[in-house]
Amino acid sequence: MGRDSTWCRYDAAARRLTLSLHVQPNARRSAIAGLHGDALKIRIAAPAVDNKANAVLIEFLSESLGIPKSAIVIRRGTSGRHKVLEIYGGPELKAKLDALAASRITTHESRTTPST
Repeated sequence: MGRDSTWCRYDAAARRLTLSLHVQPNARRSAIAGLHGDALKIRIAAPAVDNKANAVLIEFLSESLGIPKSAIVIRRGTSGRHKVLEIYGGPELKAKLDALAASRITTHESRTTPST
């Protein structure tokens, strides 16, 4: 099973990506952090109040993929950490997202914290 098959699915007929995300608000900076179970973990530099983290998540993905914010919709999980997003566009978006995620793919379980 490919690493993208659990958190990212592309529907060619609908020209839509469906993403399963685990979002961590209040991060120092917004970034893709790796896999968290069957979801892609994204750290967001915004608090989880007044929909701020959701807005920054959409902005982060929009800028990272080079697409308009209106192409990204949160389908489930607006008030939780686990979210299901739909992104409308062609298959090149899946390739861009795979490349972004591949550069940061690590499993949550194997992540080590540096000692200071």
